[in-house]
Order: sequence, then C-alpha cells, then structure tokens
Amino acid sequence: MIILKVGGGKNINWDYIARDIAGLKEPVIIVHGANYLMKDISARLGIGERIITSPSGHVSRYTDEKTMEILLMTYSGLMNKKIVASLQTYGINAVGLTGADGKLWQGKRKEVILAEEIGKVKTIRDSLTGNVVSVNTGLIKLLVNNGYTPVMTIPAITEDGELINVDNDRAIAIMVRDLGIKKVVMLFEAGGLLQNLDDPSSIIKHIDKKDLDSYIGKTAGRMRKKLLGVKEAFSYGVKSVYFGDGRIEKPLTSALAGRGTLIN
Repeated sequence: MIILKVGGGKNINWDYIARDIAGLKEPVIIVHGANYLMKDISARLGIGERIITSPSGHVSRYTDEKTMEILLMTYSGLMNKKIVASLQTYGINAVGLTGADGKLWQGKRKEVILAEEIGKVKTIRDSLTGNVVSVNTGLIKLLVNNGYTPVMTIPAITEDGELINVDNDRAIAIMVRDLGIKKVVMLFEAGGLLQNLDDPSSIIKHIDKKDLDSYIGKTAGRMRKKLLGVKEAFSYGVKSVYFGDGRIEKPLTSALAGRGTLIN
C-alpha cells in the first residue's frame, strides 16, 4: 500500500495522476492539498490570508472560523470532489473524505501558537489548528480491502468534535505509523527537491535519511514542513519517500522509478 501525497499547486495535472494510478497493481491512499484554490477563492471573497511564522521558522495558516469555512469549501468540497471525479473517469472507485469523516484523523487542538512578527513574538490562542494524533485504520482498511481508493484531506477533528486545520505532511507521518506504510510518494510543482530554486534541472536525486536535518536547515516554508514530515515518517518506520513532479505524464511511476528525489 502506497500513500500518495499531492500538493495543491495550480498546475498539478490530475488527469495524468489518475491515469497513472489506474495502471498500478498496488493500492493507493491519496492525501491532497488545495492551497492555490483556497488562495484564489479567498481573494474572490475579499478575505485576506494570514500566514504565521513561528520563532523556529515553521509556517502555518492562521485559521479562524471564517478561514475554516473557506477551507471546507475548497479542500473538503470543490477540490476533493474534482479529484474524485477525475479518478472515476479512469475507472478508479474513489471515495472523497476529510480527516473528520469517521474520525479518520483524530487530532488535538493547539492551545497556544507563537508567532514572530516584526521582530516580536506574539501568543495566539484562537487559531483552529492542531496535530493529528491517531488514524482510524479500520475505516481505511475497510475501504481499501473492498476496492475503494480513499481520497483524503483536511480538516481533522478533535475528541470533542471540533474541526481543526492540520499539516497534511505531518498527518501522513501518523498514517505511516498507524498503518505500517513503507512507501510514500509526494508530488508537487517541481521535478523533486531542488539544489537551486531558480534552476528546475538541479534535482537532488538521492538523500540519505540520516542527512535530512542538514536539508531541513537549508529549506524554508512549505518545503521545510514537508521535510519535517518526512523525517517524522522515517521515525515511524517508512522505508522510502519519493518526491516527483505532479505536472508531467506518469508522475507516480516516474517518481517510483527514481526520476525525482529518493529519500531512504
């Protein structure tokens, strides 16, 4: 069983991804983003996006009630169902789910978030954000064993039934732990992890998992969070993580063939 994480960039090609998955013999669990769509819808609604940077350099989206509503519209609604439709077109019996459905991702809300703004550290207590702490493995196995392909996204849900925004990449690490996953593929808008962001051909072909800290220290923003999630996944037993390009034909099989970045 493979976990396939697909980023939420504008140019991700879901037809290419769906066609590629249709030719696989191994079951796939899909986790997706919708960052570009959320930014686009937010702008159309005249609602600004607030990104929080912690003192340690971690970035996250400040999520109040209004932001959560847009998140549900874009991630859980529009993007999730478009992906399901693409997969169904290629004969993949996809089921669109959020982490809240069946408590697939049970999480814990963060009581306090520290944000660094203009050289000062502020305490934020009202953001609906947190971390996934457990996965409903029974529901996932029930779907997969009966021929369905789960298509999952945020939000997660707390024990008390509160919806929370969580980091998909860190959630995948918990799925690795609870499901015993050994292989993760991550597709986004680049050929792999780049040595030079301005040079799309500067793909780092291989990273030893023991060297992840040095790469984490050299990256920032979403890629840093991605690598932190990868590091956590290795601590929970994943054997190989593949980075690949979600814009090209046969993106999944290309990544698995080592044409992107392999971490092991």
